[in-house]
Amino acid sequence: MSDRRYDTVIRGGTLIDGTGAPRRAADIGISGDRITAIGEPGTLTDATSTIDASGKIVAPGFIDVHTHDDHALLSKPDMAYKASQGVATVVAGNCGISLAPLIFEGDRPPPPLDLLGDGYRFPRMADLFDALDETPPALNAALLCGHSTLRVGAMDDLDRAATDSEIDAMREKLSESLDAGAIGMSTGLYYEPARAAPTEEIIRIAELLGPAGALYTTHLRDEGEHLQKSMEEAFTIGRASGAKVVLSHHKSSGASNFGATRESLALVEKTRKTQPVTLDVYPYDASSTVLTVDRLAASKRVIVTWSVPRPDIAGRFLDEIADEMGCSLEEAAKSLLPAGAIYFMMDEDDVQRVLKYPHSIVASDGLPHDVFPHPRLWGTFPRVLGHYSRDLGLMTLEDAVFRMSGLPAAEFGLTGRGVLAVGNQADVTIFDAATIIDRADFQHPTEPAAGIDTVFVNGRPVWRDGAPTGERPGKALRRQAMQSARAETQE
Repeated sequence: MSDRRYDTVIRGGTLIDGTGAPRRAADIGISGDRITAIGEPGTLTDATSTIDASGKIVAPGFIDVHTHDDHALLSKPDMAYKASQGVATVVAGNCGISLAPLIFEGDRPPPPLDLLGDGYRFPRMADLFDALDETPPALNAALLCGHSTLRVGAMDDLDRAATDSEIDAMREKLSESLDAGAIGMSTGLYYEPARAAPTEEIIRIAELLGPAGALYTTHLRDEGEHLQKSMEEAFTIGRASGAKVVLSHHKSSGASNFGATRESLALVEKTRKTQPVTLDVYPYDASSTVLTVDRLAASKRVIVTWSVPRPDIAGRFLDEIADEMGCSLEEAAKSLLPAGAIYFMMDEDDVQRVLKYPHSIVASDGLPHDVFPHPRLWGTFPRVLGHYSRDLGLMTLEDAVFRMSGLPAAEFGLTGRGVLAVGNQADVTIFDAATIIDRADFQHPTEPAAGIDTVFVNGRPVWRDGAPTGERPGKALRRQAMQSARAETQE
């Protein structure tokens, strides 16, 4: 029996610790923001509060490594759409789009920067970190610096390669971001603000990443016909910079490219033998981003998620809108801009193939500022645990939890998180393996999932009884602090 008093004991649950190891019965003791004991059932008895997790799974708080939560961390600090899924930590600043370092004073930043809303008021990454420290959200957050954000801040014409002086300005901003604690740089080479950037421009900026131990994450230049060529570009940038490469939301888009993930995953596996590479994936056959005419031909159907000139049509299919307007899909789309969309342009077999790949990380890529969002914003993690793991048997529950906790923590350097172990941060999710499932769908995209019982972040409950608790224990996670903590544990 333990004679230590704990702030909280989670008692009677089945522990899945985030390492991929088999589940086991265990109690967890939490003191302050740390896990201070993991004991046999019934051995942790003295606690200020006790949670009965009988019949439930006790797992690490999930880590969503691909988000666009930059502004939402400040404007929607309860982060209910993520806490309701069991998420305790998010990585923001993906696809080349980060809220800092940039002040934008125009009417609207160029797409896709407008996906983050209108909060571009942080000239330095340090300013955004400071804002998160001063007004903490419910969840933890690590930040990437976006290459498109750097370009918008440094260039007067985005339809060309950057000049030497503009590259120097971007390098200076990235250097400040890394010094402030950013964990890496992201690119979105598919999108117009970065499309004209040659590989050499990216390499010259990314050279700062390797020496800092920072990541290079990328929305590839092409996820369709030129998927493998775009992957090779990413791997070249990784080798030149010395940075780990993260392929964002790995997929093969467009009917003519269905099945191409067989070759793309083989290429990932081959490349991993010579350089560090990982990838993330969301569990849906539809993508979501800004509405553009060039994506229409490759899509089976399109749902409009928001529109500035026509806010009334959010949630409707584009073909129905075009019929109503008496025009082509292309003409209808142009009339709705700026706007966002969901594109049905992937094959379920490809989705499952990438999910089954043992090195893939589960992530949402949700867009919290969309009026009618893709259901991945509210449903990603329970969908994998319920539909793909329990119902389809695509992976074991232990493996599914590993791909949303221990694996992302290791790949993104989030020391002290992602694994339930004594001394680690008390980020904990309690869920019912028999009932957990996503309830958000393409008709009702903001329905909270079923089966999530309680979510702790740094030892405090942020989600309980189907609602946010109002607690705001989240921390801004700085790269240097995590690297120092990792060095200390390895000594």
